[in-house]
Order: sequence, then C-alpha cells, then structure tokens
Amino acid sequence: MTGSTTNFNFLLILVTELTRHKLRVLLFIAVIASALAVILSTHHNRQQNIALEELMREKDQLDVEWRNLVLEQRALTEHNRIEAMVEKELDMHRPGVNDEVVVRIK
Repeated sequence: MTGSTTNFNFLLILVTELTRHKLRVLLFIAVIASALAVILSTHHNRQQNIALEELMREKDQLDVEWRNLVLEQRALTEHNRIEAMVEKELDMHRPGVNDEVVVRIK
C-alpha cells in the first residue's frame, strides 16, 4: 500500500508542478516538436538526395547508350559501306559510260 500511495503522491506532485509552470511545459513541448521536425526534414532531404543520385546515374547510363547509338548510326550510314553492301549482296554496280542513256525532252 505504501508503494501505491507513493506513486499517487508522485503523480499528484507532477500534475501540480505541470499546471503551475504552463509556459515551461509549452516550451518543452515546442522544443520536442521542433526536434522531431528537424529529424523528419533531414530524413526527407536524405531520401531526395538518394533519389537524385539514382536519377543522375541513370541519366549518365542513357547518355553513354545514346552516344554509342549515334556512333553506330554513323558507321551504318557511311557511303562506302552502303556501296560495298549493294555490290556484294544485290550484285549492283555503277553504270559504265556505255550503259548510260540520256533522255532529252522537247
């Protein structure tokens, strides 16, 4: 019984002190709320930085892929390569002087 009376007396003293110093209690709650806001803000900032780094890494990978595709396109569209493929695969050749026909329109 002594333990429960002691606990009750402690709670009574605590409530009495809290109601007597309302401004201190409000300031304490404001400090705790501010600390939690700083923690949440820092966490959100870190998450955004991680997302930004991942997007920058993806941008770099896409940039490298785009450069490789541009180089491949240039290689595939070179005139000499196309001419060699046409001669080899389609058996086509440039017409000679005797094969040319000039058509005149009157």
